[in-house]
Amino acid sequence: MWVLLAVVSALCLGLYDVMKKLSVDKNNVLGVLFLNTLFSAILMLPLIVIGLFHGNYGLGNTLEGHGAILLKSGIVLSSWLLGYASIKHLPLTIAGPVNASRPVIVLVGALLLFGERLNGWQWAGVVLGFWSLFFISRVGGKEGFSIRHNKWIWMAIGATTMGAVSALYDKYLLTRYEPLEVQAWYSLYQLVIMGITIAIILKGKKGGTPLKWRWTIPLISLFLTIADIAYFYSLSLEGSMIAVVSMIRRGSVIVSFFYGVIALHEKNIRLKLVDLTLLLIGLSFLVIGSL
Repeated sequence: MWVLLAVVSALCLGLYDVMKKLSVDKNNVLGVLFLNTLFSAILMLPLIVIGLFHGNYGLGNTLEGHGAILLKSGIVLSSWLLGYASIKHLPLTIAGPVNASRPVIVLVGALLLFGERLNGWQWAGVVLGFWSLFFISRVGGKEGFSIRHNKWIWMAIGATTMGAVSALYDKYLLTRYEPLEVQAWYSLYQLVIMGITIAIILKGKKGGTPLKWRWTIPLISLFLTIADIAYFYSLSLEGSMIAVVSMIRRGSVIVSFFYGVIALHEKNIRLKLVDLTLLLIGLSFLVIGSL
């Protein structure tokens, strides 16, 4: 059952990336992101209401707990800001593999921050993961997205890195608070932070790309929420293995990659497919080394 839930999470994450691409294409990135945070907060609001009225959660009214969630919101939002901006300008067949390398960065972070030791399989996975980033940057150079000169590639890497920081921070948070509680409150705080950010930006800026409504925008929040709920529930089931679940979730890149190939007719597919295969082999090594 937990494997099936992980597959559902991966599928929804892939569709989430596709909806992001369709929503931000020739559209206002900040506006789309604000609407995403709004819809995500609305979807999770019932959990906050239930927790406040019935006292089912451990977060309560503690300043320490809410401060921790507020920090989580800032980390995730910074990842989203960089990710939305990069996916608007990058082909999905480039942005997807960059984002899928997140477990590699998480493992390196665990090595540096928590003193975890890597075995041979894990080191092989890390090396292949970073090699795939280098490889996809070389392929991107053929399309004008060189890692040396293109800020969108660096934004994609920055989004992936901040996502990895969020995952490492989750290791701390989820030992103290309920997963759905964390998800609900950080969704609310993201909306507040994003609202303040947009108000400051709009106050000192005129013009820019207008925001256009698209029905793919609420689908971003819907698919992300379902993906996260399936992910958390999968981990709560007896016998589930986080290494395997994380690997399956990163398989979401297959959905966005082939959408880029079939629907968007992106270029250099053979080379990108080699990179995708290399990355998936590296992630498989991480799983094998973690069992």
